Amino acid sequence: MDSADLLVRTLGECRISSPLGGLVTRRGTTEHYVDETDRVLLDDTLALLAGRTGEPPSFEPGGPRRQIFFDPSKIRVGIVTCGGLCPGLNDVIRGLVLELNSHYGVRRIVGFRNGYRGLVARHGHDVVELTPFVVDHINEHGGTILGTSRGNQDPAEIVDCLDQLGVNILFVIGGDGSMRGAQRIAEEVSLRDRRIAVVGVPKTIDNDIPFIGHSFGFQTAFGKATESIRAAHTEATAQPGGIGLVQLMGRHSGFIACYAALANNDADYVLIPEVPADVEAFLPHLRRRVRERGHALVVVAEGAGQDYLAADGTDASGNKRLGDFGVYLRRRILDDFAAAGEEANLKYIDPSYVIRSVPANPYDSVYCLRLAQAAVHAAMAGRTEMVVGTWRNRFVHVPIPLAVATRNQVDPNGDLWMSVLEATGQPAEFTELPHRAAA
Repeated sequence: MDSADLLVRTLGECRISSPLGGLVTRRGTTEHYVDETDRVLLDDTLALLAGRTGEPPSFEPGGPRRQIFFDPSKIRVGIVTCGGLCPGLNDVIRGLVLELNSHYGVRRIVGFRNGYRGLVARHGHDVVELTPFVVDHINEHGGTILGTSRGNQDPAEIVDCLDQLGVNILFVIGGDGSMRGAQRIAEEVSLRDRRIAVVGVPKTIDNDIPFIGHSFGFQTAFGKATESIRAAHTEATAQPGGIGLVQLMGRHSGFIACYAALANNDADYVLIPEVPADVEAFLPHLRRRVRERGHALVVVAEGAGQDYLAADGTDASGNKRLGDFGVYLRRRILDDFAAAGEEANLKYIDPSYVIRSVPANPYDSVYCLRLAQAAVHAAMAGRTEMVVGTWRNRFVHVPIPLAVATRNQVDPNGDLWMSVLEATGQPAEFTELPHRAAA
């Protein structure tokens, strides 16, 4: 990766004095703030920097600008939420509306219903006029007031809609698939030579979008998940041969499982997609653990162990449908204990939909608001085909092509997984054997 990969597209020169320009006129870069003329380094160690040749790669910083591209009194803004639910969606919507209206003076803001379908005429969805009154208190509720959906829509039809409504800025709140859609919309806008900014606020409960620090809703999600782990642990310790088995969200990345397990520090095993699991070696180890301690607690991410399960096609977004590893593992554990003549009282908990539908906790609410503010600042300055996030605790602009090029995952050689191994005491060996053929 080099500096060119981190450059953000802009619609043109900023010539209009920003209403927020007074906030930044006397500022310079400090340990708490990055001036718009400065950059945020990608690398943060001497060894990584020493391995570079030429100019070190860096991100454009987020925040208000002294000059902006759009005249706030003459523009119309659209907001759309896409993909699965996640804590904080309403917080982001509210943050965007309040920042646009109260600080930039933008009066024409619309929301598109049910994801990208709301921008395609044949689906027949009305737009929602968004005002400070409409978004008042929506942050106290889970879900999204705009609705959402999965699946691709024709970017040409979407840009037709933006043209017809006179939308100058489109904010897309969604995951990696939604951001790929935003990229296609931005490319269609560019082909037509329109001055429409497309800015994303990345949403992924699994925390699997790279180069954004962490995604909003993630802290709420693993915090809520700890309640299920606590319940499973209580159940397991209350009966002889007690086993608590909790399956948490995480299709390709096991961050929720790792963080929730660490927050409780009661788990005996954590199984995640990034670290291959050998069930045949795991089962006797589990029996020994239960025999010695009287109980055990197992936390699995939904994407773990997929090599043991048959494929089940794809969903509306093109994602591979996962087999239910939690259910599979429950059956294998019970069968294994029965074959060994040992008692097993297993309680299985899968709180996925409970976790993703709750309101954001205070930390995530703050983060959502700050992401919304950063997205508005970027869009008003004419930035496009980009998402906002944090890098090294600094708010930055990330080009969408970079944000969707890879997937953020738990590094089996990183310090997070090392912490999990320390906390659980599980052996590294049975989680490092090669994948087995699908059953």
